[in-house]
Amino acid sequence: MVSPHFSSALFKPRHWLSWMGLCVWYLLAQLPYPIQFSLAKILSPLLRLNKKRIRYARVNLRLCFPQMSDSEREKLLRDNLFSTAMAVFETGIAWFWPKWRLRRLFSIQGLEYVEQTQQEGCGALILGLHFTTLDIGMAMLGQHVSYAGMYNTHKNPVMDYWQKKRRETYCRDAMAFSRDNLRTMVSQLRKSRMVWYTPDRDLGRRSSVFVSFFGVPTATVTATSDFARIGKAKVIPFSLIRLPGLKGYRLSLHPPLNDFPSENVMVDARRVNEFMENEILKCPEQYFWAQPRFKTRPEGEAKVY
Repeated sequence: MVSPHFSSALFKPRHWLSWMGLCVWYLLAQLPYPIQFSLAKILSPLLRLNKKRIRYARVNLRLCFPQMSDSEREKLLRDNLFSTAMAVFETGIAWFWPKWRLRRLFSIQGLEYVEQTQQEGCGALILGLHFTTLDIGMAMLGQHVSYAGMYNTHKNPVMDYWQKKRRETYCRDAMAFSRDNLRTMVSQLRKSRMVWYTPDRDLGRRSSVFVSFFGVPTATVTATSDFARIGKAKVIPFSLIRLPGLKGYRLSLHPPLNDFPSENVMVDARRVNEFMENEILKCPEQYFWAQPRFKTRPEGEAKVY
């Protein structure tokens, strides 16, 4: 396991508020799960104060679900705000709950695809999505699968340290590395390891091709194909649903993508987006809509945000 970088500078006075916030987060995580669920419902309207994120979400929902009425999309937005608020508590659960307690919350299907891949001596990309349940899903998956994972560095050094440190406890031999550390990604795949990867972000025109995502031409990274090819790895899609009625979570590992990568990055990118569309439609309120997914537009198209 790669140890997160630690420095005594993290305890300087300017970081005390961050440490206090983590202490409060820890205490909230100790509450019974139903109480955390109720608190998320109470606090979710406060997320409307972030006007920029609300604008992203509204535009994204309008583009992806044009068949819905305005009132239907507003209801979906309200439900999505609850899921986003719940994500704060779920991340606390992922970071601070013991494994035996976390194990009570979920079921998992499709482990045979990972086992078969390992028996063949191959590495694999665990292809995830930016659902609001991302962190708790990673922690739950780690109960059954040892993997390395990319993460987005945090601007706050305390949070960056803590995020990396906690994610490296999710599973045996865990490794968390930043998204720009591509050599580590390829190295882990070639060592026949599982690597967590979420490609559903707008990373600009340079590293993307435009293919359909919910009928919208979307800058879609080609790195999924590149990593699979260079790392000689399979691609195993992964999804997670928060079940209604406080029934916990269902994790699903899907069959590896056949004939992937192909010789056509456009076809590969569309296959990845198609998988994501299908999974999002199962629980659209749980996807992270408050990101600028359509920021980069094809030449000649107007900005949407």
